[in-house]
Amino acid sequence: MSDTTTRALSLLNLLQTHRHWPGSELADRLGVTERTVRRDVERLRELGYRIESSPGASGGYRLEAGSAVPPLLLTDEEAVAMAIGLRVAAAQRLIGGPETTLTALAKLEQVLPAELRRRVNALAETVQPTGFGQGSPVSPEILGELALACRDRERVRFAYVAASGEESRRRVEPYALAPADRHWYLVCWDLDRDDWRTFRVDRLADVFHTRVSFEPRPLTPEQVEEFILVARSWVRQKVETDVVMDMPIDPMREYFGQWGQGATSEGADRTRWSVGGADFRETMFGMTYIPPGVEYATDLAEPERSELREVVERMLRALASPPPISRSTRSPAA
Repeated sequence: MSDTTTRALSLLNLLQTHRHWPGSELADRLGVTERTVRRDVERLRELGYRIESSPGASGGYRLEAGSAVPPLLLTDEEAVAMAIGLRVAAAQRLIGGPETTLTALAKLEQVLPAELRRRVNALAETVQPTGFGQGSPVSPEILGELALACRDRERVRFAYVAASGEESRRRVEPYALAPADRHWYLVCWDLDRDDWRTFRVDRLADVFHTRVSFEPRPLTPEQVEEFILVARSWVRQKVETDVVMDMPIDPMREYFGQWGQGATSEGADRTRWSVGGADFRETMFGMTYIPPGVEYATDLAEPERSELREVVERMLRALASPPPISRSTRSPAA
């Protein structure tokens, strides 16, 4: 393989791994001049790759969405079969590493021509995998769009329907997609709320790419995991209650972090916060996280209220009694 061919393939690989590349950066990556990059782009165009170029200081190159499948690499039928398989794998989380599935899906759908994309959409709707448990239906096409935005650090807009039924339009900087409990979640910076937010992907629609890039804010894997955990807790629980604590809302939010989402102010000095769980024990566990010394009231309903009172009263009696003699301090039998 000639140096020219090797360099052209390296250029193609770069174009497939990022939505937009400045010409100068491509030249630096490949160790050539910008003039050589332009010649290599023309060679790729001759092979059937539709590469969009833009002039100016902020210009560069972009592998155009909807370009033809690279010749001699995949037939139309193979491309459609692979796209459907990747969509099913992403939606059903059939592969242990979901990021790998989404990366492959994003790369393939970026070069699918419009006719093949329509075939994929039509056939994918008829594919009904079984044996993977129940989960909310999620659009693999939207997953692919969000995967591209996360990869390329591109701001997007979309419509969202909250669990309460409230509809809104959001402008976000997408950071990561993550699966949990048969759902997909998008972790992103909400530009209108000026804070991190987590959205259920099955409640998303009308994803619009703004082509505006951003510098991602720092976020650790542990923080991403916590965001997902908080989002999972927002589903309707079997036993739910509100607590009103003697604590202003600002210090409450600072204390609870992401777990303080949904809290509302009850005057200047009090905060209302929802707690829930599968039973009264999990609800009680949530209330134990209220800061020490902070008094609060709860509207926990019956019969869980009486069940919780019985458990707490019994626990208080146990704590008020002298501790039992440890086996290690007992006198040996005569």
